[in-house]
Amino acid sequence: MNQLLSERILNMATSATLAMAAKARELKAEGKDIIGLSLGEPDFNTPDFIKDAAKQAIDDNYNSYTPVDGYGELKQAIITKFKRDNKLSYKPSQIVVSTGAKQCLANVALVLLNKGDEVILPCPYWVSYADIVKLSEGTAVEVKTSIETDFKMTPAQLESAITSNTKMIWFSSPCNPSGSVYSEQELRALADVLQKHPKIYVVSDEIYEHINYGSGHASMAQFEDMYDRTITVNGVSKAFAMTGWRIGYLGAPEAIARACNKMQGQITSGANCIAQRAVITALEAPPSKVQYMIDEFKARRDLVLNLLSEIEGFSCNVPQGAFYVFPDVSSLFGKTFNGVIINNATDLSLFLLEEALVATVTGDAFGNPNCIRISYAASQKKIKEAVERIRKSLS
Repeated sequence: MNQLLSERILNMATSATLAMAAKARELKAEGKDIIGLSLGEPDFNTPDFIKDAAKQAIDDNYNSYTPVDGYGELKQAIITKFKRDNKLSYKPSQIVVSTGAKQCLANVALVLLNKGDEVILPCPYWVSYADIVKLSEGTAVEVKTSIETDFKMTPAQLESAITSNTKMIWFSSPCNPSGSVYSEQELRALADVLQKHPKIYVVSDEIYEHINYGSGHASMAQFEDMYDRTITVNGVSKAFAMTGWRIGYLGAPEAIARACNKMQGQITSGANCIAQRAVITALEAPPSKVQYMIDEFKARRDLVLNLLSEIEGFSCNVPQGAFYVFPDVSSLFGKTFNGVIINNATDLSLFLLEEALVATVTGDAFGNPNCIRISYAASQKKIKEAVERIRKSLS
């Protein structure tokens, strides 16, 4: 069968987070009591005021194809949100609404990358970045970071990674998987490096923007000298607990936005009509409407860090955003548990699934083979039980 398939798909990795979730579902179907801490999906329900807007849209008979780049009213809501929360000014022609932030990223890669163009990815990075770049015939250039630098790339590392083939740099802040947040000063320092290389564009993935525990959010595009070189990607999946609604959006230089609109028009066309109407209501609301979720995520972060600190071999940074911890577990490599040798993070992640019945994700998928990702988008009760299972299995 593989002889029938394209090299493109054969060379593409399966999403590690989705693969682990599928494995966990298989074990659940067999009757195993799996606690899933692998997916980045809030366990809250979508707020009622957003669901009410969707119901109203159905009653108002929104059922036709939408404009490829989004309803005009939604684009205005996005423009208002960017101005209110990020001090960014965009025109409607600079906004593109897509079927999730992932499609925004794919659109950008497909319209900007040529074969051999390099994209700098500070490690750890979100699992799909590298394969989206590869799909677009670009080359991912990984920049290794560590827990000592809070998993953030330094200006010197950025400068060293740049070559004549560098076309873009992609990063998320808050970061999936590390929860690290780049401060305004840290972004400015990276921007100062990029001023020496005016042909490099930046993709700033800000999907976790509102899940921030007090460090504050900064956008690369807020700097006047980076505005025309930055594509800001966001969406409603995380902060509004709307993962299945599949709405993402970007703000970009007009030529890039037009190109993304053209690309999307040939692949999916416009995003879901009912979801778009609901997102208008979500984005027009003040961020304080979802603060209760952020407060609970912070309490869970503190809980999981406290519990993991009691397990030998787990070393964590203190995430300032998102809802993941990314412990360095390399001190466990080479050890044997119940006859199983743990050679790497993938082995450990599989061991925890099979022995502790807890689903995590190997750091290999995020460009850091010394770590595993644990999502705390689960109840405190489940987190306590999961970490206790991990502790017992490793002891």
